Amino acid sequence: MSTVLLAEDASSRPGHDVELGPHLLRHGLGDARDILRIYSPAPTAAFSRRDTLRPGYERAASAVRQHGFEPVVRPQGGSLAAYHRGSVVVDHVHRAEQSSPNPVERFQRFAAMHTAMLAGLGADARIGPVPGEYCPGEYSINAGGVKIVGSAQRVTRDGWLFSTVIQVSGTAVLREVHTAAYRELGYDFDPATVGSLEDVVPDLTVERVAEAVRAAYDLPGPHLPDSSPSPSSRHR
Repeated sequence: MSTVLLAEDASSRPGHDVELGPHLLRHGLGDARDILRIYSPAPTAAFSRRDTLRPGYERAASAVRQHGFEPVVRPQGGSLAAYHRGSVVVDHVHRAEQSSPNPVERFQRFAAMHTAMLAGLGADARIGPVPGEYCPGEYSINAGGVKIVGSAQRVTRDGWLFSTVIQVSGTAVLREVHTAAYRELGYDFDPATVGSLEDVVPDLTVERVAEAVRAAYDLPGPHLPDSSPSPSSRHR
């Protein structure tokens, strides 16, 4: 089998969302080599394990709850990234025991793919961090002076999980929740760097962006299972 595209489960919760990628990385799905999930999540504040070691972590978790976002701890690196129904999250699982442990090539490849995709939607998207951005990274994608795409990855003996968050709409609430949390975490952060595609290309929808992601992968639409596998039913 080539790439398998999981159908979006609108009823899934942030805890399930953050566990599903690592579960698929470890256990796979049939004989699929690549497993792709494209979805718009419930309001989620994805902290990294590094964040949980900060003195202000509990206060930050409380702050995001007050803004209606559920705090979770993701296995990928980086620092807090919040997303919601106005975001498109792309989780790409590649299962291969001999996959390269070097993460740089994947960051470069996916940043180039997503930048080209966003350019096709009318955004003047550029690879590179915006000073003071949340979850800073060399391969963030920005447009109009704000960060619109972030990515993180996890590499294990089973392969890799590459996660990308494309912020489509809802800049105001994203700015509020990041500001509240980063204040407690004590990281350098400039709220003005938080943005979304709606700031530079009005009228874009999550549906159109998700469709563009599928086209970039040359996939017509979900074609799998009756339901997504549940992390709660792990093999022992």
